Amino acid sequence: MMTISSPSKDDNLGMDNGKYVRYTPEQVEALERLYHDCPKPSSLRRQQLIRECPILSNIEPKQIKVWFQNRRCREKQRKEASRLQAVNRKLTAMNKLLMEENDRLQKQVSHLVYENSYFRQQTQNVTLATTDTSCESVVTSGQHHLTPQHPPKDASPAGLLSIAEEILKEFLSKATGTAVEWVQMPGMKPGPDSIGIIAISHGCSGVASRACGLIGLEPTRVAEILKDWSSWFRDCRAVDTLNVLSTANNGTIELLYMQLYAPTTLAPARDFWLLRYTSPMEDGSLVICERSLNNTQNGPSMPPVPHFVRAEMLPSGYLIRPCEGGGSIIHIVDHVDLEPWSVPEVLRPLYESSTLLAQRTTFAAFSHLRQISQEISQPTVTSWGRRPAALRALGQRMSRGFNEAVNGFADEGWSVTESDGVDDVTVFVNLAPAKATGANQMYAAHGIPVVSNAVLCAKASMLLQDVAPAILMRFLREYRSEWADSSMDAYSAASMKAGPTSLPMARNGSFGSQVILPLAHTLEHEEFMEVVKLENMGHYQEDNMMMPGDIFFLQLCNGVDENAIGTSAELVFAPIDASFTDDAPLLPSGFRIIPINNRLTQNPTRDLASTLEVGVGPPRNQRASNQAGPTKSVMTIAFQFGFEIHLQENIASMARQYVRSIISSVQRVALALSPSPFGSPSLQGNPEAHTLTHWIQQSYSCFLGEELFKSVDGRSESVLKTLWNHSDAITCCSLKTLPVFTFANQAGLDMLETTLVSLQDVSLDKIFDENGRKNVFSELPQILQQGYGCLPGGVCLSSMGRPVSYERVVAWKVLNDNDTPHCIAFMFVNWSFV
Repeated sequence: MMTISSPSKDDNLGMDNGKYVRYTPEQVEALERLYHDCPKPSSLRRQQLIRECPILSNIEPKQIKVWFQNRRCREKQRKEASRLQAVNRKLTAMNKLLMEENDRLQKQVSHLVYENSYFRQQTQNVTLATTDTSCESVVTSGQHHLTPQHPPKDASPAGLLSIAEEILKEFLSKATGTAVEWVQMPGMKPGPDSIGIIAISHGCSGVASRACGLIGLEPTRVAEILKDWSSWFRDCRAVDTLNVLSTANNGTIELLYMQLYAPTTLAPARDFWLLRYTSPMEDGSLVICERSLNNTQNGPSMPPVPHFVRAEMLPSGYLIRPCEGGGSIIHIVDHVDLEPWSVPEVLRPLYESSTLLAQRTTFAAFSHLRQISQEISQPTVTSWGRRPAALRALGQRMSRGFNEAVNGFADEGWSVTESDGVDDVTVFVNLAPAKATGANQMYAAHGIPVVSNAVLCAKASMLLQDVAPAILMRFLREYRSEWADSSMDAYSAASMKAGPTSLPMARNGSFGSQVILPLAHTLEHEEFMEVVKLENMGHYQEDNMMMPGDIFFLQLCNGVDENAIGTSAELVFAPIDASFTDDAPLLPSGFRIIPINNRLTQNPTRDLASTLEVGVGPPRNQRASNQAGPTKSVMTIAFQFGFEIHLQENIASMARQYVRSIISSVQRVALALSPSPFGSPSLQGNPEAHTLTHWIQQSYSCFLGEELFKSVDGRSESVLKTLWNHSDAITCCSLKTLPVFTFANQAGLDMLETTLVSLQDVSLDKIFDENGRKNVFSELPQILQQGYGCLPGGVCLSSMGRPVSYERVVAWKVLNDNDTPHCIAFMFVNWSFV
């Protein structure tokens, strides 16, 4: 065995027969040049190097081998040292941030203790003074705690600067002080690998959220990104800068008018009249703070805008501090009053939820900064693909197009059509599709075909009960054939082509297979961009004939992971051509689900010990509670179609019926996915489910000689409830040549990571590897003949590809009332995710 020698002080020594040999600078330069081309040359390659480089002719291949070994070792040590230094800088900065947060929390505790003592003393004083004539002075003595009403400020430059300084002071008191009582947002785990420390307000006016953490960007770059709301905030429709003033400290005061989209069709959009103050601090930090400008006189103002509700932004903004070694420590505060009185009562939680504000605004800013930081520091990492800026812009266009469809602003050309007498679906038309799709006149100038003469949008909102947005949205994404109409998909694709299109016609035959082609994803995997290929579909031609072909959709999806930070979910898609270009016009359609009343908070923050158990799933008794969805959610559906103007009435009628059929499909799926005390609501009152449960229990007792369930009173409802809540995964498979699952209890659905609706898409052979399939299928004849069998423990796969270990599998033949085989039941005992 050869021992690798240590390099000399000059870092240019080799070894020959145990002695150091000094390389000349020219030889070292040549070897370094060769190392960058091939850091690990073979024996033949080293001999070739000696022949090709005369300067190395006096060096033996053995010496060159040792030099390359030492060089690789030094490179590895250098990279590891650099990595450890970066980690150390990050931990140092995070430790500083956590210490500051700890100090702030201690101040908040002291402040709350003082307030508690003060109010307790006031209560005692009021009690003692109830018979005293001086009680009025006692009651009024506490009025200094009320927020004073500031007199209107002069809107001159000096007055605006005075307002800006007030905003700065109030913002800093929220960002680093105790002006707001902050509580940790459920589901957030602070630490060096987390997204940051995110908190929500408790007991303050309006709704507020706060975040702080590390960003690998310089403060000026962070400020530049955050000030451009429309580049990262999906709910932002427009920001207009009406005036800019410079200040003596090299800061700026801006007067802004901002519009936000409404998230559903049931509420009006919001707008703000703001003052933004950007100011450098003495310690090198940079502050950007904003507040509504509704308390000025003799100055500029923004009158009410039709179809918008004027909301109020309380002092909010960003504190950006340079971090030693590069990057920034950033504090974000969002504090708004969204005027919840202006929406129906059922929707008011959307406008009164600090958690929703944190998810849709604060977290969105942090996530966008981290995404750009990673793209700059690791350009070779694909995440958003090889063209991250272009793909992010494409995603922004998709989201904006969907928001425009949901809101239907008149200044974009939208107008409502007459109703057909039923108010569940609203239809808008737009005779200026270049505006509606985010395209503009440059398309025509560059020869890019614009969509049809007009655009029609059919939209509706509905209330969902007891279904998790992530689970429902994942089903809609993966099983398009369960809700979509193939003829309407084909028409949508055809309407994006140049030239006339005909009416969509009913199409005979199957839907065609769906293939999802991943395109890009964000750093935290909270959003995916993909291309959906619908195979063996058709395109409408000018002669009304439909030829076989494939249809493509560009699709944007987020919120499909129920363990993610955000609980809202969105699926937006637009038909594209196979030769799709970045600036092609889009007609986005899709779904948005926003929870409006959570029964359970998100997964609680785990302690350090639990986070170290990589790959271990939650205890089985916790799995159902973690997957339990919100009590109520509001779902918004909007579908857009290009059309010829003379076909407006026909297309409007078909669009209404199409959206109504989608609503019916979504309601059916939501009913199957929603939990209940003993299983899916689709099982309640279903005689087939009760009958199958009876067969499963009776056959188990017949073939194995013992009871499947202990202490069951025999009532069918009680038996079904016991089966559904059984800790082991109990599944039923058909008696086909290739068995597929036909039924599973809750544990079985959890293990297979599927639902009752999509259970039949999972076949028995898919969950086992090759050896497992041999064992199972070799035992099937014996099980059918003998009536039961027992398989040893092993590992199988869920429908999502996750490995599942189990102690053993008990299988038995399930007989019906005529004693003929109905299916085979499998019980996976003591299963868990690996």
